[in-house]
Amino acid sequence: MRHVGLFLEELREGATDTDFFQEPMQTVDAAEAGGLDGVWLGEIHFLPTRSILCSPLTVAAAIASRTRRMCIGTAVHVTPLRHPLNIAEDVATLDHLSHGRFEFGIGRSGSARSYDALGVPYEESQGRLMEGLEVMREAWKGKPFSFHGTYYQVDNACIGPRPLQQPHPPVRIAALNPNSFTRAAELGLHIFVGLRGTDITVLRGQVESYQETRRAAGHRGYGSVYLRIPLYAAATDAQAIEESRESIVFYFRRQSQLARAGTGSGTVTTEQRMAQADELATLTLEHILAERVVVGSPQSLVRRLSELREQLHLDGVIVEPNPGGKIPLRQTMQSLELLAREIAPALR
Repeated sequence: MRHVGLFLEELREGATDTDFFQEPMQTVDAAEAGGLDGVWLGEIHFLPTRSILCSPLTVAAAIASRTRRMCIGTAVHVTPLRHPLNIAEDVATLDHLSHGRFEFGIGRSGSARSYDALGVPYEESQGRLMEGLEVMREAWKGKPFSFHGTYYQVDNACIGPRPLQQPHPPVRIAALNPNSFTRAAELGLHIFVGLRGTDITVLRGQVESYQETRRAAGHRGYGSVYLRIPLYAAATDAQAIEESRESIVFYFRRQSQLARAGTGSGTVTTEQRMAQADELATLTLEHILAERVVVGSPQSLVRRLSELREQLHLDGVIVEPNPGGKIPLRQTMQSLELLAREIAPALR
């Protein structure tokens, strides 16, 4: 596995806005010192009880200024909510500020609420996502170009700077449902996958289908797959389970509440959303530990992540260090230390 990184998004229970931005920087410093490979930033809008990470590229620039080695990525930047020329300029600038360490993860989000608030029809999200990527790829060439699509019209535009990485920073797209796996495979895009609404056993089949479709479309080799997964490590399995139990159960109960409230209504029908909410609300801790998270001693986590690497053809894992936001900071940092010192080296 070539990449072991951190995913940052969660708002710790009881944290102030100032606390929210201070803790990720402390976490980033520890990850950089510990030898982890990267830090990845989510993007959440209009849901401040869950997260106030609404401007990931701004935060990425701050991280770039205090790190020298790790890659810095978005997982994901919700590109349909912005004009692709503006994003292309920001990404190219950030690529220079990070000295070529930026990786660009994109997606459309499962939440229609953000689109409604900004006046963007959610039914256009997929078209805007793919058309916007086409515009950005042209813009990054640093030459005047025109583009006339369904959603974006560009006449003789030329942006600067060009990205430091050529032809542009690596692009990775979120795959959350069968259609998104198929589209990513046909386009030859690398993907993020996650487990908030999917069991590992289901995800295995989706990844296999992605790889098969990718090869059938004429793309060589395996597509790169990064798994985002909640992780908590402690000295023993029992200690890890006990210390993370409340937060992890809350994490999935909250996902149920969000689905029921409609924040994830964009990618599924109402019937599907309510069924997903019911499933999330009734997940047992035993099922969560077996299918949705990795929790345990370093030895157990190395074994389990090695299994997942083989089953899902992973070349990267991005761990959520405090799923649910209820694990105390001291324990979160201890888990991060075990990840950096004992788990990540054993996976490489």
